[in-house]
Amino acid sequence: MEKKRRTILLSGASRGIGRAIAEQALRDGHRLSLGLRNPDVLKGSLLDPAISGSDRIQLVPYEAVDPEAASRWVEAADAAFAGFDALIHCAGILLPTPLLFSDAQGHEPELLLKVNLMGPWWLTRAAWPRLQAHGDARIQVLVSMSGKRSKGCLAGYASSKFALMGLCQTMRNEGWESGIRVTAICPGWVNTHMVEGITDFPPEAMTQPQDLAALSSRLLELPASAVPFELAVSCLPEV
Repeated sequence: MEKKRRTILLSGASRGIGRAIAEQALRDGHRLSLGLRNPDVLKGSLLDPAISGSDRIQLVPYEAVDPEAASRWVEAADAAFAGFDALIHCAGILLPTPLLFSDAQGHEPELLLKVNLMGPWWLTRAAWPRLQAHGDARIQVLVSMSGKRSKGCLAGYASSKFALMGLCQTMRNEGWESGIRVTAICPGWVNTHMVEGITDFPPEAMTQPQDLAALSSRLLELPASAVPFELAVSCLPEV
């Protein structure tokens, strides 16, 4: 059976997991609208419209903390591709904000919530009417194992991810009857720049971005009756 080709809005494709997922989706034949803080970072790469074709890739300036940016992106994608049927949230930040944060860290809890929770919320809200109208849409959200349990002292990050998991559950509830299927992807340590200086766990023993991209790719192929809500992936035993 021929693979279903989707038109995907994907945030956080400049590097790491988001970039790996975007590149895999392109290889799979999907069309991509990529929202980035600086679209120029993808010039000369596989994800450059000048290389892979503007009929397959669109780059849009997008700042997760700006609600209006989400609306502008959705309108640009709609204009370029006459609609879309998938949304993949990969944008996020990791800050080592502890429970007893210092005065200098006082802005960090709010920033983590703005990017990790409200960014996906605003974008989902803007994209929802198009996804709902499609009848067989998909949403993937890069949450984290930190959205399922807190094992360390990253109070700010874990709080933002627990909140994001709650948002994912509500997305699932709200979209079910319209054919929207939501998957919260929850990896542990992943070999990306984001975790540098946070852990001394060997990079080669971590989950690799390409492996998460392969899982994301498979999720896009599954029928509505078989899409898992939660996909937990960890390089360590979890309790």
